[in-house]
Amino acid sequence: MKFPALMLLGLTAAMAFQAQASSPDAWAAYDKKVLASCLKASGLKDPEPIGTAAQFDDRVGYTALLLQGQYPQKHMKGATGTELCLYRKKTKTAFVTEWDSVRPTDTPR
Repeated sequence: MKFPALMLLGLTAAMAFQAQASSPDAWAAYDKKVLASCLKASGLKDPEPIGTAAQFDDRVGYTALLLQGQYPQKHMKGATGTELCLYRKKTKTAFVTEWDSVRPTDTPR
């Protein structure tokens, strides 16, 4: 094997290792940051995460998290609401939208 090919192989291996080298502590800190940003962006009263965050590929650049809480408006009478939070990794910004349609309805079909 020639030197340039060997160097390319070494660089490729180093980049592959680096891409998967995130520690459990680093992931925990990231998850905590995502949760805090999503809770802050939420329009619900006492929002809490439903399940765990969905980690999208870096090409997509987002992490998704479902939140559930109560609608704060008086006319909603404390009804439960669900929001989808998208956390943009690049800007470290959370965006939420109402997503009650993800929950099953209580009415029989």
